[in-house]
Amino acid sequence: MPNSHTGSVAGKHSTGRVATAYLQPLLELANERSLNLRTLAIMAGMAEDTLSRLQESIAAADYISLLDAGAELSIDPHFGLHVGERVKLGTYNVYGMILMSCKDFEQAFQQTMRYEGLAHDLGRSVLVVDDAMTEYQWHSHFPQASRHLAESVFAGIRVFGNWFAGTTLPDAPVYFRHAAPDDLSEHHRLFGMEVHFDATVNCARFPTALLSWPVPNADVSMYPVLQHHAEQLLKQKQQAEQDGGIVAQVRAAISNTLAQDQARLPLIAQELLLSQRTLQRKLSEAGISFQQILDQTRKDMAIDYLQQTGFSLADIAFLLGYQEQSAFNHAFKEWTGVSPGAYREKHLHK
Repeated sequence: MPNSHTGSVAGKHSTGRVATAYLQPLLELANERSLNLRTLAIMAGMAEDTLSRLQESIAAADYISLLDAGAELSIDPHFGLHVGERVKLGTYNVYGMILMSCKDFEQAFQQTMRYEGLAHDLGRSVLVVDDAMTEYQWHSHFPQASRHLAESVFAGIRVFGNWFAGTTLPDAPVYFRHAAPDDLSEHHRLFGMEVHFDATVNCARFPTALLSWPVPNADVSMYPVLQHHAEQLLKQKQQAEQDGGIVAQVRAAISNTLAQDQARLPLIAQELLLSQRTLQRKLSEAGISFQQILDQTRKDMAIDYLQQTGFSLADIAFLLGYQEQSAFNHAFKEWTGVSPGAYREKHLHK
């Protein structure tokens, strides 16, 4: 029997999000086609200034609407494919960096299944491994979405896969659930001649031997550090989805933005679609301030990182959003009464 591995599913699809990094290929294509972003947003049913004041993420449903609006506005029946073609390492957010620290394709697929939710809540990956052939499946959380969604995902995987491998990968049969469009020329250009439609699942099939291909120039020494950081972000995201409370939501948003030095009240309020005053009122009702949540989040993450030997103090300061290590040292001593170095020394030698 084949072995089936599934990634974790992140909460309710109606409240799913798409990281701004994952949106960038769509915006890049829109700019190349000289599409007016205000018009694009309005056609997608969004506020007219949404795309000019982007925060950390947008609603997954809005992303799907942008795909359809972009196709209509640019008169491009292959808009989804062309969005996928513009995928880059940074598109996949934190887990994109993890992929570049994987030793081979199998590990990269495993990390994709676990962490793709940090980039988007559009769907989830499954890998079905057999002795000779492996099937990569992508299960959309929005089965009623137009074909642009699935096509953008698979085009992105194809283009990124070639870059990731450092060479053009062999053509592999690709299967889509939607009906075939009239013109398949772009599909054949991207995927080769074996593109099938009206399938039972969106998938691609390739020789299992491909899983053992090494990743060129992989920095495997960074894997433990990046993987641990991604686990922290994933835990915060899942906690916020389960709790639904304002404190958990703010904590998750802070965790996701610390390393970019974006964990500030105005930006977090915008991310949660609240005014600053409303967010402050909600936190006051919960008996806590934004600064208290920020400090507690930094403290908890710092303590966790200090117990991992793969993180230098400079790494931790960066991940927590401090521009200088000295600022982190000072804050940590205020929280715990000891310096980060002393704390690490004590707890690593218990």
